[in-house]
Amino acid sequence: MERLDNHRILVTGAASGIGRATTLRLLAEGARVVATDVAAEGLAETAELADKAGTGQRLTTAALDVSDENAVNVVVADTVAGLGGLDALVNVAGMLRGAHTHECSLELWNQVIAVNLTGTFLVTRAALPALLETGMGVVVNFSSTSAQFAHPFMAAYSASKGGILSFTHAIAQEYGKRGLRAVNVNPGSISSGITENIFSLMPEDTDWNLMGKLTPAIGEGFGSPDTVAGVVAMLVSDDGSFITGTEIRIDGGTHQ
Repeated sequence: MERLDNHRILVTGAASGIGRATTLRLLAEGARVVATDVAAEGLAETAELADKAGTGQRLTTAALDVSDENAVNVVVADTVAGLGGLDALVNVAGMLRGAHTHECSLELWNQVIAVNLTGTFLVTRAALPALLETGMGVVVNFSSTSAQFAHPFMAAYSASKGGILSFTHAIAQEYGKRGLRAVNVNPGSISSGITENIFSLMPEDTDWNLMGKLTPAIGEGFGSPDTVAGVVAMLVSDDGSFITGTEIRIDGGTHQ
């Protein structure tokens, strides 16, 4: 028997990187998962990997823009109906766009905030009734090391992740007496779509000397998304039953 047998979990941002790795890990541990993303092709690849692993029968995928309130409400309602309830929500969906702050357009700022912070709020809000109904629901939100350590040229991204950090603490306190746990995962120096494309996401004249804290203290490079997925699996399981209202930094010691 796997530790996530019969667990019903919704994962956003599941088409690549940490979201995909998390989806596959939760399936491997016995969960039933609804995986969402805006990238239909990437979601299909995630489903193919689950099929190859023999866990695809417990996976459902759905296209979702987490910044679209109506779409979120529909997909979450369909998820709860299809799974017969919801035990955990994992909000991985996010985006990064870099800019000199004095040149950051309101459009760019709003886009990053809408996906990262508002998207996390919308999906969480829609899922809370079902999570509370179980008496032991779990919300895992993805903040970032940028919420607590200086990441220049990422003002919008850092602000969005700082907002997620505070939002998670708020709901952990608000709903703790009703059995809900809420935890932040703060990745850093992890290989993902964002880190692999970091040069194209930042200003052309970025002073990379200001980005000194990028190298993990352990290993020989960035960490695998699988290292984050394993922590998420622990958090949504009974092994994480006494963890709430806090954050877990997964960065190989980059920030000490």
